[in-house]
Amino acid sequence: MQQAMKKWMGWMEDLKQNGHAQTGGERLDPSDKVVKGHAKTLTDGPYVEVKDSIQGYMFIQATDMNQAIELAKGCPIFERDRSVEIRPIISM
Repeated sequence: MQQAMKKWMGWMEDLKQNGHAQTGGERLDPSDKVVKGHAKTLTDGPYVEVKDSIQGYMFIQATDMNQAIELAKGCPIFERDRSVEIRPIISM
């Protein structure tokens, strides 16, 4: 566990030092709530498949999608055969 954390911290520190990290890798609390539909029904959840759940997030500053992909490839999560989702933010 300590070795895994060291890799994560090293990757995140490298992103920060090179001006790419906007926000540190924040974990999400599992006590989700969902408000859904016209009736605004409140449920606990979202109770998606564990393999599909988002465990945390990080805002990265990249010049374009290609650079964001290259930065993501350094993430230690791939050692556990997991995935990274890359999404641009659309300013309104």
